[in-house]
Amino acid sequence: MRNARTAKYEDLPGSYHIFKWRILLAFAFFYLFLYMGRFNFWPVAPLVKEDLSLSNLEIGLVNTLLLWGFGLGDLVHGRLAENYGLRLWVMIGAILTTVFNVITSFATSAVTMAIPWGIAGFVNAACWAPGISMISQWWPRRNRGMAMGIVGTAAGGAMVMMWWISGYVGAEWGWRASFRYPPIIIAVLGIAFYFVAKDRPSEVGLPEYIEEDQVSATPEAIDPERLKGLGPYKELLSNPRFLLASHVKGLENVVRYGLTTWVPIYYFEEGGLSIESTILLTILLPLGYLIAPPVSGIISDRFLGSRRMPMVIFSCTASSIVLVAIALAPPVNITLGAVLLLIGGLSMGMSPISTIAVDIAGRHMAGTSSGLLDAHGYAYAGGQALIFAAVLDMAGSPWPIVFLAMAATRVISGLMIYRVKA
Repeated sequence: MRNARTAKYEDLPGSYHIFKWRILLAFAFFYLFLYMGRFNFWPVAPLVKEDLSLSNLEIGLVNTLLLWGFGLGDLVHGRLAENYGLRLWVMIGAILTTVFNVITSFATSAVTMAIPWGIAGFVNAACWAPGISMISQWWPRRNRGMAMGIVGTAAGGAMVMMWWISGYVGAEWGWRASFRYPPIIIAVLGIAFYFVAKDRPSEVGLPEYIEEDQVSATPEAIDPERLKGLGPYKELLSNPRFLLASHVKGLENVVRYGLTTWVPIYYFEEGGLSIESTILLTILLPLGYLIAPPVSGIISDRFLGSRRMPMVIFSCTASSIVLVAIALAPPVNITLGAVLLLIGGLSMGMSPISTIAVDIAGRHMAGTSSGLLDAHGYAYAGGQALIFAAVLDMAGSPWPIVFLAMAATRVISGLMIYRVKA
């Protein structure tokens, strides 16, 4: 890859730019359906809880194994894909995601659900870091904010798509159906993506771009010998800025997945809503995730010189205010709840923390860096599921404390990211 033809980004042929959009949009479209095999437990969690007679702690356990399974996958899939093929790894992850979703649908207890669901998380992770690495091969830092923003929109759209389709299937035909039928789409699209995408420009006879932004150019100038084997792990885990950004990602996921884990149960139980009304209300949260990322990326690329830190601080500030409001607002006030969930999703979606990982690592370590950052995120996300579940079960469901704790993590994140200065 290092010996491939190179050219300045503005001198690349028109066919290169057609291909870069093809790769980006193909991955975004594939990702739009991926959450129907990863987070589809959330909208039907009230049904699973009732059918299998699970406690909040057992619900938390199921969520934790999924999230930690995904995080464990993040640790290895990015690096493996860099060695054995990015699009190949995405396809394998898609097929296995479908398989383990079907196995999970036959669960009869917390344990028989949690184990295959955790494995589903592990294999599903094969679709993230390799895909982000592929995009970094085609998009330099100067335009990467927008490209990653489009992926963020796909992820937000995936949450909406999952909430709507999996929630509808679960409400109409039972929660088991939501694990059996929608995930089939993932395997089909994963196979199609393999034939549409290309890992790098050199695979189709096109030159590689020359990275001119020093933030990414510096790590890309590292001696290739240092990046063999476990080299990328050593480089990244010894970089204080990358480690700090990774912990910010972790704290961000405490809120991002804390909300999507507990908000449906909160409004279902405390607000007295039906499962259908709960799904319609809480879908506003991922709707915000859908709209905000490309806006954040464009602002970062065009007006902030590709600096991501100001957008992360804005996200932390706005979302912390919203979380305090959710804690204080009565859950029976559905209109106010809807507004807060939409604004909360928008403010969380404005954080380009995943882009920071690729910027700091450069394209040659993009898969490893994306995986490591995301692994931190899911370690924290799994922790919140257990901790908040224990608090809710053992302290008489103190919901305001849960949301105020999330608000505190956003304040801490804003203070931490200021030191990264990316």
